[in-house]
Amino acid sequence: MDSLHQDGPALTPAATEPSRMMDVVRDLYPICRSITGEGLRATLRYIADRVPMEIVEVPSGTPIFDWTVPDEWTLREAYIADMAGNRLVDVRRHSLHILQYSVPVDRVVPRAELAKHVHTLPDQPDLIPYRTAYFARTWGFCLSHRQWESMRDAEYRVVVDSDIAPGAVSYGELLVRGRSEAEYLISAHSCHPSLANDNLSSAAVGIELARHLLDLAEAGLLNRSYRFLFAPGMIGALTWLARNESHLGRVRGGLTLSCLGDAGPHHFKRTKAGGSTVDKAVAIAFRDAGAPVTMLPFTPFGYDERQYNSPGINLPVGCLMRSPNGTFAEYHTSADNPDFLSEAALQGSLDRLKEIVAILDADARYVRTDGRGEPQLGRRGLYRQISGQAAGGGSLQDSMMWVLNLADGDHSLIDMAERSGKPFAELLRAATLAREADLIRAAADA
Repeated sequence: MDSLHQDGPALTPAATEPSRMMDVVRDLYPICRSITGEGLRATLRYIADRVPMEIVEVPSGTPIFDWTVPDEWTLREAYIADMAGNRLVDVRRHSLHILQYSVPVDRVVPRAELAKHVHTLPDQPDLIPYRTAYFARTWGFCLSHRQWESMRDAEYRVVVDSDIAPGAVSYGELLVRGRSEAEYLISAHSCHPSLANDNLSSAAVGIELARHLLDLAEAGLLNRSYRFLFAPGMIGALTWLARNESHLGRVRGGLTLSCLGDAGPHHFKRTKAGGSTVDKAVAIAFRDAGAPVTMLPFTPFGYDERQYNSPGINLPVGCLMRSPNGTFAEYHTSADNPDFLSEAALQGSLDRLKEIVAILDADARYVRTDGRGEPQLGRRGLYRQISGQAAGGGSLQDSMMWVLNLADGDHSLIDMAERSGKPFAELLRAATLAREADLIRAAADA
């Protein structure tokens, strides 16, 4: 790579969604990112060139619940050279070569000592692993096991030109405003260096989802608001939460995005409580699209959904992914590169997200306005609009009956779709017809 932290090329608006997403992955892949520092800032600036996102800087030492914002890591160069000066391992060739948050070092070390600071994958001998040491004061290099085995000299010169000093943690935030202040959170971690699926796929898909919702908002077609957070994993989410506690009551739930570009089928890790509006909306969106999804139980590890679901916060945020983290051989290795992803997989993930958000945005509760019992549809013109269809099979007649029966102020359209098995869009159409006929009215915001 030519630079550790260079920004990517300018946006090409005329490109299609899938090609734009793949361009994002390729542009950002070489940057040496971490949970703080210039690589992270370069990544956020790149995203901010594509959507109107604010970049927030929070100083080191700022209390964030049981944590504090860490010191900032600045890396200028890092390499291992033989005694003739030949650089055998160089972070400028691949950003995974450095152990994240390595402290400065510049000396000649015996191979036996260097071995204590070298990280390899003996079972995947041609791949470079990704390793971090955020809160340990040490240094290290990551390289392929095959390369390490070939390095048999008695000693080597190791150089890490870095600083760990007070600075800031950075994150990007975008609020797409709808008619309501009620909002959903869309969160993507943006801190991993040179990992295409586990990091950059979620940023690429998140950018396109934000663009889609900005277009809807501009056209006046967005009911609820959507807050996008592009932040370093864990520390970024904690920082945002600590700075926004008074605001969290408006957050109805959300989605953490990760690993959205590989060929695997989709998985969704449920919210901690389970059965939330988000959980239901995801299941319905995939069902209605005829697309497979595996619904996983919540666990207190993974990505930033664990921060949003943590005690005292309890935001119902799930995690949408294709192959879950840690389940594919390329995970946290140099094989997780742009060639591992496909435009079709990225587009499929974006399509499902658009459908999930459409369901969340259109969800509502209704109450009957016409008294008790089943209403007479014919005299309101509704029967003629939907006659001639067989019962069942997704007929609008059936959906109308479900809407009118469950318009009790307690059941939302999402509840109706879950209970009836009817497509959400068909129930929404039935509810629109019933509302226009003054059979139902909106209850409190869903």
